[in-house]
Amino acid sequence: MTPADRLSALIGAWRTQRVIRHVIGPTARFDGISRWSPDGAGLRCVETGTLVQDGTTFEARRETVWQASPDGLAVTFADGRPFHVVRGPTAHHDCPPDTYLLHYDWENWPRWTVRWRVTGPRKDYRALTRYRPV
Repeated sequence: MTPADRLSALIGAWRTQRVIRHVIGPTARFDGISRWSPDGAGLRCVETGTLVQDGTTFEARRETVWQASPDGLAVTFADGRPFHVVRGPTAHHDCPPDTYLLHYDWENWPRWTVRWRVTGPRKDYRALTRYRPV
């Protein structure tokens, strides 16, 4: 599937579940909906739901913008700052002094996952995000 094909396949609403396992500290869980909709030359993803951490529930929201590029899917934060480029199954986000390594798994499409490994002096956790059509 080309990056442009992958991008157009994301349009719509996806049930989103994320587990964040900190090396030291509580495990957090997010449950919500991610909606990809047209935005200029790409798609805007608005993720909304609840985050439960250490017994406390929070309303959570994140926005990103996705665009097909010759070498993959370019993902930026809502304000236009670069986040990462998905090249094949992998992506990397350098946020000094921390590093984010991501692995996208599209094999069970339309169910798909993203595994995160975040390391550095400020952060040390693994996360798994699962998506499935609503």
